[in-house]
Amino acid sequence: MKSRDSKVVAWQLLRRTLSTPNPPLHSILPLTRILLRYHMLPQIHSLHSFLLSLSPHLTCQYTIVKLLASHGHIHDAIFLFRSTRSHHPPPRLSLYNFLIYKSFKFNYSNFISWLYQDMISASVSPVTYTFNLLIHGLCNSDRLRDARHLFDLMPHKGCHPNHFTFGILIRAYCKFGLSLQGLKLLDTMKMMNVCPNIIIYNTLVASFCRKGDVDEAERLVQRMRDDGLLPDVVTFNSRISALCNSGKILEASRIFRDMQIDEVFGLPRPNIVTFNLMLQGFCQKGMLEEARTLTESMKKDDIFFNVQSYNIWLCGLVRNGKLLEAQTVLKEMPQNGVDPTIYSYNILIHGLCKHGMLGDAKMLMSLMINDGIFPDTVTYSTLLHGYCTKSEVTEAKNILREMMKRGCIPNKYTCNTLLHSMWKEGKVSEAQQLLQKMNERGYGLDTVSCNIVIHGLCQIGEVDKAVEIVSEMWSHGSIALGDFGNSLMSLVNEDDHGRKCLPDLITYSIIINSLFREGKLDEAKKKFVEMMRKKLYPDSVIYNTILHHLCKRGKISSAFQVLKDMETKDCKKSLRTYNSLILGLGDKNQIFEMCGLMDEMREKGISPSVYTYNIMIGCLCKSGRTEKAIPLLNEMLQKGIIPNTNTFELLIKSYCRTGEFRPAQEVFDIASTICGHTEALYALMFNEFLAGDEIVEAKQFLETAIDKHFDLGSFLYKDLIDKLCKVENLEGAHDILIKMMHIGYGFDPASFMPVIDGLIKLGQKHVADELTERMLEMVSEGKVGNKTYQNYRELNHMKRSKYGGDGWQAIVHRDDGSAAALKNLKRVQKGWGQGSI
Repeated sequence: MKSRDSKVVAWQLLRRTLSTPNPPLHSILPLTRILLRYHMLPQIHSLHSFLLSLSPHLTCQYTIVKLLASHGHIHDAIFLFRSTRSHHPPPRLSLYNFLIYKSFKFNYSNFISWLYQDMISASVSPVTYTFNLLIHGLCNSDRLRDARHLFDLMPHKGCHPNHFTFGILIRAYCKFGLSLQGLKLLDTMKMMNVCPNIIIYNTLVASFCRKGDVDEAERLVQRMRDDGLLPDVVTFNSRISALCNSGKILEASRIFRDMQIDEVFGLPRPNIVTFNLMLQGFCQKGMLEEARTLTESMKKDDIFFNVQSYNIWLCGLVRNGKLLEAQTVLKEMPQNGVDPTIYSYNILIHGLCKHGMLGDAKMLMSLMINDGIFPDTVTYSTLLHGYCTKSEVTEAKNILREMMKRGCIPNKYTCNTLLHSMWKEGKVSEAQQLLQKMNERGYGLDTVSCNIVIHGLCQIGEVDKAVEIVSEMWSHGSIALGDFGNSLMSLVNEDDHGRKCLPDLITYSIIINSLFREGKLDEAKKKFVEMMRKKLYPDSVIYNTILHHLCKRGKISSAFQVLKDMETKDCKKSLRTYNSLILGLGDKNQIFEMCGLMDEMREKGISPSVYTYNIMIGCLCKSGRTEKAIPLLNEMLQKGIIPNTNTFELLIKSYCRTGEFRPAQEVFDIASTICGHTEALYALMFNEFLAGDEIVEAKQFLETAIDKHFDLGSFLYKDLIDKLCKVENLEGAHDILIKMMHIGYGFDPASFMPVIDGLIKLGQKHVADELTERMLEMVSEGKVGNKTYQNYRELNHMKRSKYGGDGWQAIVHRDDGSAAALKNLKRVQKGWGQGSI
């Protein structure tokens, strides 16, 4: 029967055997197996029809049914079973149980109800094992309510649940997050005199631990001990896992240490799972030294040398930026007899890409291939995402081509990553071409794809088109993108998958945000109502988006109405919520209400951000209450919230505006300690002190800035020189110019003129001529800065300045003139942006 014609020979032999007057029925079963091997199902049906005519021989008929079911041909098995049942008495309970089990196993749960009803109608009484099969199958099919109904029905059918029944149902409750209902079943077990075993307890303990309810888990462990059951290593692993997940690493570590000295405490010894849980916990918390010590301990005990432990350690190193050490660990694995898997390589490739080390990632991929491990979809997608993040779309497309050339099928994540990057770069036509190619290979668009296109349209100002697509998605799914352009029509097919591509909360979040940004408030509100009507209930993100835009436009009363609706929908207020409201109130100068929101934040345990404090400080300073803003600065420092330059700028400007320069200096000293001696801070202090006619202090700030080689583009140094000359401090002004030229600054030539004029008036013509020569040398050497005025205040200063306007042009058109400057005009080939002179 091993020849290629064996199936034909088997069928011919079977027909010949059946045509004899007394067919040998003992040979039918082996021949049926041969027919099954070659999937000759029609012939098996013919065989069964023949056997039905031999009423005394029912065993063969039901045996064929069982044989079909055992090979996964459930539909055929049930069909033959029904035809047999319509002519002959029912089989034994064991066949019903077998068919129920196989129906669930091969996902033919639609037959279960009929089998159970047929069993009852045939007066074949189910036993506890039958109910266990049914309950287990229903739980696996996510029909927990039906499973519980069947469980409650058992006593009425003369069956008593055993610990397997309870275990099945409790495990299902825990799977669906209904741990409390599982706990109630534990009480029911006691009432029915069924003793729970350690597996049931561990299932419940693990479930409560996953939910973070460690206290309830502890009570269960004590209850377990009361029942005479000692917690095992699985019990302790559940607790350690829960503690690590909740960030309580030190508490988990204490339990782990106690387990290691079990001769004292009588606790179970930790296994490899325990060690890996602790290693993962240390790595996730960034406790690398503790993790490193643990790995060394595991190596000494010869339990570290498994791929799972290595992968956890690799993840920890990569997550904490230790890429060089991670590469060393990867090389170490084969030396210790552990072959790295594709997952091991992907961990490191992901880390390298995340840190922008794409060349190293590609090199590692080449080494991986040399070691006989070929990149998978995750490898290529990670590398592709890395290039897209750096906006290197061309290189990303090369990765995609290489990926497909190697026969590695891209997934939707790959496609969407490229799509997002191309939209971000404005390469719309290339995005369409990519989607065309992906579609040719059988990839349809999903909601993520549609959201990327919708977001891209909103970014380029095509909000109306994006809104139209969203409306069409409800009726046509991803086919709605066909309206975007003819090239996208071919990317989508009118199939069920396309129709299931419906808008989600992210879709509406994009649209509502874009409509608000465009100032189309009424349309944004309509989309919000439409979303609710479509049974998409807003989350905190959408509510915060609406609040932000309403507050930004000064519609505070509308914002608080939205806030009330948000609280009604049980959406929790976040930092962004409070920041939006405080910003809106700040624009209305409603300081009392702002302080009330700050107090509410503190009560709810929401820590204000730098942005929050800056809004408050800015509002207080604007209203002239700087003294009330300083306590907020102190509060920030006490809470470890680092103020930024903007924080100090608000306070310094407020003090200087009221002439309080000493407090401003004190704030500057604090700012320098926290933010460092930055150009922005020195420019701020110089300009503010200069505007307040604190010339000596302003000169000190400028000289310090020159010594630190700061860019002077933000410093109003020309005004300082002009003022120094006016107060007859010509020497100080001259020193500043010489110092700037000595360091090599290029600056506006108009700065020289007040000094040159002053020197001429004092009769120091020789010194004036030297300074003019230096000025013209700067021109010839190109050491002239093209000054850009940074703000309105500086611009106003320049308008008021005697030597304001464009530097060289002002010099040329001076009506009072300068003999030294005019004498040397012919030496100048070109002015500063004024063409030839």
